[in-house]
Amino acid sequence: MKTFFVWSILGLFTYTSCNANNRSNSEIAFNKEKTHEILTTKTDPNTRNIQVALLLDTSNSMDGLIDQAKAQLWEIVNELSYAKCGHHKIKLQIALYEYGNDGLSSREGYVRQVLPFSEDLDEISKELFALTTNGGEEWCGKVINTSIKQLDWKKNDDHLKLIFIAGNEPFTQGPVSYKDAATDALEKDITINTIFCGDYRQGINTMWKHGADITHGEYSAIDHNRETVHIVTPYDDIILQLNHKLNNTYIHYGSHGAQKRKLQAEQDSNAESYSPANAVSRTVSKSSGFYKNRSWDLVDAVEDESFEIEEVAEEQLPEELRKKSKSELKRYIAEKSEARKDIQQEIQELNKKRVEYIKSNRKKDDTNLEAALLNAIKKQGRKKSFSWEK
Repeated sequence: MKTFFVWSILGLFTYTSCNANNRSNSEIAFNKEKTHEILTTKTDPNTRNIQVALLLDTSNSMDGLIDQAKAQLWEIVNELSYAKCGHHKIKLQIALYEYGNDGLSSREGYVRQVLPFSEDLDEISKELFALTTNGGEEWCGKVINTSIKQLDWKKNDDHLKLIFIAGNEPFTQGPVSYKDAATDALEKDITINTIFCGDYRQGINTMWKHGADITHGEYSAIDHNRETVHIVTPYDDIILQLNHKLNNTYIHYGSHGAQKRKLQAEQDSNAESYSPANAVSRTVSKSSGFYKNRSWDLVDAVEDESFEIEEVAEEQLPEELRKKSKSELKRYIAEKSEARKDIQQEIQELNKKRVEYIKSNRKKDDTNLEAALLNAIKKQGRKKSFSWEK
């Protein structure tokens, strides 16, 4: 059975590390690829980024691993949201690739960039849920090499730059040597972490461990077909009620605003399709600093000093706000902003109790995707002055 999973991570953060001195100012740019409008930022000296490239094998038998990714995405984001690096803000960027699928172009090595580095967690969730499996050729060296060349990796070595790739076929397959790809990654200070779906020793024998060793990354073996266990807590219902209130604080604007607001609701539904507890995890993510929607939400947009509400045309606003004066609109946005902060704070406080409840009722499990990702990110992050004290 050919089973692969490649994490080339969500774009889930990237800026210079704690001791770096950056010279460029924060600027907002919109990168459009097909129907995607991705918000990216240039290096801000007050910000430190974590860049994660997720390379997902979508060949046959990958359904279980992809399900783990869908079910565990929000808990991974939540844990990473506790990252600290001195007094700096932390940003998470995640990129997503699929490979090893017969439906992909053979000329491209059966590799497709699903999303470039992105901070848009709703888009990441959407594309993750849209992935389907099919038989194909799984070439680890090729997809690693492609992600290194295509993605906008930060040049400064103080950034936390990570690739995650998983599967159960030999790491040596394909036209690009995994050794060459890993050596290129090492030269660019990109760490490759490999996740073998199966027996630990078999993964070593098929060079998965060596692929990680070259860049001083982590090798792990997981049970990719294990179902994710979501523990129900006494705080879940209240958090889900707060999610509805939180959604009401968003004010869409621009040509894609209404569509993005709809996408937000769709991803709430996708999370809940796994379990109410998973929907709770997503709600907690929406209360974190990683969930920002400046490209379509006025409350997030006005936090940027370069944004001018006066430049937003009347027709780009929701119909019910088009007759408001600019002063009335500013006051309305400020009220929504305060309401959101209060709701997010309440969610965070409830989540502290929720996390303690889960800890006391869950058996430790180091054999799933979430554990493999978080263990590697935290270990490598500490080398660059990141910490995860809650």
